[in-house]
Amino acid sequence: MNKTINTTATISLILNAFLLFINCSNKVKKAPYASEVIPFFQHWNLILGDGSNAGEAKNFEQKDFFYTTQEGETNWVVYKAPNAGDTHGTSNNTRTELAQTKKWSAMTPAKLSATLKVMNVSATGDARVAASHSVVVGQIHSADGHENEPLKIFYKKFPGHSKGSVFWHYEINTAGEENTGRWDFSTAVWGNDFAVVGTDAATPPAEPEEGIALGEEFSYAIEVKEGKMELTFSSPNHETKTFSKNLIQSEYKTTEAIPQQTQDLFVPVGQDGLERENAYAHEGLFFKLGSYNQTNGKSPEINKNWCSGAETHGGDIQKQYADGNYAEVWFKTASIFVSDAAISNEGYFTKND
Repeated sequence: MNKTINTTATISLILNAFLLFINCSNKVKKAPYASEVIPFFQHWNLILGDGSNAGEAKNFEQKDFFYTTQEGETNWVVYKAPNAGDTHGTSNNTRTELAQTKKWSAMTPAKLSATLKVMNVSATGDARVAASHSVVVGQIHSADGHENEPLKIFYKKFPGHSKGSVFWHYEINTAGEENTGRWDFSTAVWGNDFAVVGTDAATPPAEPEEGIALGEEFSYAIEVKEGKMELTFSSPNHETKTFSKNLIQSEYKTTEAIPQQTQDLFVPVGQDGLERENAYAHEGLFFKLGSYNQTNGKSPEINKNWCSGAETHGGDIQKQYADGNYAEVWFKTASIFVSDAAISNEGYFTKND
């Protein structure tokens, strides 16, 4: 009889353990797709850090470049791009970035907003090179002509600093057929602008007082209507900043109008062009969002503003990820609006894929 009782007890114990295992297994949830966290991917094509166009990123992940992660109760969409790898179009830099599938006129309403935090920028790079240790987290791009960029939103942090800078760029839409003279004008939001660089390759400038740390949330909102771009930047621990820029009437039509920042930074490397009078008035524009790594391995002798000479391990992505030579950006929320007048942007992808 005792043997029967022991056998019954053993079976009961095994059964209870099995049921507990099943119950626990059912509680383990699969990580959500990015399109479940931020449901707006029908508006975009996803360009990955290997230069490929993944198309609409609905129910999609790629563990090297694009996936989700959970922090507490919050899901984040992760965009990751190494210092070197295959690039999209004619760019020198890798990106894991959304590119809008429609383009629109600066005269029609368009909006993009996002809340994010930058988790990593390149651990290496020449401190004298303005683009070193930076990543672009949002853009307005032209689909036509020179395909220049009336807006790039940057985050930049030098090694050894606890805080980095947020700033935005306006790139001129160069007059004429030649685009080598194009240049950017940089405006600080929190911290420094693009032009603040180190005294030598290994010595960064002073740390910005009003900076943003890695892992610190901030938000941007872009609104375009009737030819003007309105920008709003906010963060829980920082003053909200607003800016405005005319996209259809240029400020930079003459040599005298070239700002001192540009004369110091871009003119010495031969980027001294003028802008067409009506700027981006006659070109289709579209939004981008993600991690567009601005640090690369090209020699600073080629261009002291854009070529960082950073570590790339010959393009080996995993080695770059292992020692911090990549850009990583997490997005918590984002939204987009464009008018019904927007048209297909297929021509941009046909040209650049």
